Amino acid sequence: MHGCECRGRDSVQRLRPAPCRQLAITFLHRYPFPAFSEGSNVKISWRAVALFLFVSATAGAQSTPSPKPTAEEIAQRQQAQDERLRNDWANLQRYRDANAKLSPPVNDENRVVFLGNSITDGWAPYFATMFPGKPYIGRGIGGQTTPQMLVRFRQDVIDLKPKAVVILAGTNDIAGNTGPSTIEMIEDNLASMVELAKANGIRVVLSSVLPVYDYPWKPGLEPAPKIIALNQWMEDYARKHGAVYLDYHSAMADARGGMRSELSPDGVHPNEAGYRVMAPLAERAIAEALRGKR
Repeated sequence: MHGCECRGRDSVQRLRPAPCRQLAITFLHRYPFPAFSEGSNVKISWRAVALFLFVSATAGAQSTPSPKPTAEEIAQRQQAQDERLRNDWANLQRYRDANAKLSPPVNDENRVVFLGNSITDGWAPYFATMFPGKPYIGRGIGGQTTPQMLVRFRQDVIDLKPKAVVILAGTNDIAGNTGPSTIEMIEDNLASMVELAKANGIRVVLSSVLPVYDYPWKPGLEPAPKIIALNQWMEDYARKHGAVYLDYHSAMADARGGMRSELSPDGVHPNEAGYRVMAPLAERAIAEALRGKR
């Protein structure tokens, strides 16, 4: 969620069991995307990823601390992020080709787009098993904030002609991923996305921000009460403006307002157990939205 973007997800998805997928995400966060580009001097194959997963799985019981990234790795990662922000701030290229290849929905298809950040991006590989047979489309991008999602809302939501959209956004704004952001700024961006969806006949599910006690990549921000305040606003806004509010927070929070430890490896991103808590809640909210219940 902190600006890293997990690519090659289809290859990662084939590695089982599910904990390996989390290890793959850890690998990709440690070795950012530029290391996999054709123009890079570093050549890392998916066979190397598989080897990493095997070694990590067998050595996991030793609880060896992960090595800190080198100064060169940090510089490469920052350079890649800076270039992307300058050339494609909203990362429109991420799903451009996939969108072009997507067939229009048939008349009775209850297509749903899940728009979000790395939490949504990490969930998409589970859609086939958690939502079997459902035409659900993941459009999450790691590290993104609500203004970035607002920029790509037409391309990645409206143009796909879904019947409903599930919006899960705001935590990276609170973390300051694209600069300082007030709760009111996040609210404005969410409201704009809802208005765009409604203007195009798309029903809206507004998801609560997941609980976070502290961001590992930006500690000390005390996000828990800010998240609760934003979620309260979303619930009230959804009730007043014909959207459905989806409350993940209540089902996943611990006594501190953070995420329960068994549901996340880092207190921010859900693991498979976390996504399994979220899935039935999402299904109920989508069904309510598709019925047009207000």
